Amino acid sequence: MTAPATADSTPTAILERISLVLDTFDGPGRLTLAQVVKRTGLPRSSAHRMLERLVEMRWLRRDGRDYELGTRLMELGSIAVHQNRLHGAAAPILQELHRVTGYVVHLGVLDGSDVLYLDKIGGRLAAELPTRVGSRYPARNSAIGKALLAYTPGCADSLAEFTPELHKVREMGVAYEVSQISGGIGIIAVPIGPVGGVLAALSICGPTSHLKFDHRHASPVRMAANAILQSLTGRTGAAPIAHRNRLESMPTAASRPRLQYA
Repeated sequence: MTAPATADSTPTAILERISLVLDTFDGPGRLTLAQVVKRTGLPRSSAHRMLERLVEMRWLRRDGRDYELGTRLMELGSIAVHQNRLHGAAAPILQELHRVTGYVVHLGVLDGSDVLYLDKIGGRLAAELPTRVGSRYPARNSAIGKALLAYTPGCADSLAEFTPELHKVREMGVAYEVSQISGGIGIIAVPIGPVGGVLAALSICGPTSHLKFDHRHASPVRMAANAILQSLTGRTGAAPIAHRNRLESMPTAASRPRLQYA
């Protein structure tokens, strides 16, 4: 007679454990078996067995005693990005915004209380930012996050200390922020979609000596957001052309000091 399945052998429990193990790699650097055990709370034998199986499946890679994310996860992540409809609609518009301004451009969505970055464009300048595609950052601590929170119902009520700021962002339709480092870095973020129906947000980030917190730089970011929304909703026409023409008239970026989160 076959023994009844235990809780640990059910598919749900197995998937939960695999997810728990993979989630420990959400950050830079490699992990040892001991570190995975400490972070997950799993028995050492179970964690080791799971890690080795994930290595065989190419979800993880082992180098000596160290484990890191494997090529199969990279492949699946790349496929997910390219299949993402929002990313596909935004990509050419983000590229154009960066090409004209020289600033770092981010595209992000709200995931819980964090911003999840779907795209980042900026050439050599982008390498100076710790953000990366697939990374997260607390929404309340970033301009792009505040643009998302202000346009998401209920968020202002759950973040009482930010209510006045989010209310202002909702009224203006744009979030401005200054990071005081290396002379000051300015960030302009705009939501994509209406209040209650925001899909994502985008931002540009550049030196405050050149980035202007007024319509000169806010308007092109708004236009980029509108062009992305129109592409997603299937409304085509003169808007993308007007967007490109307006971008062409923007002043190009000047000096480029070190940057922080956008």
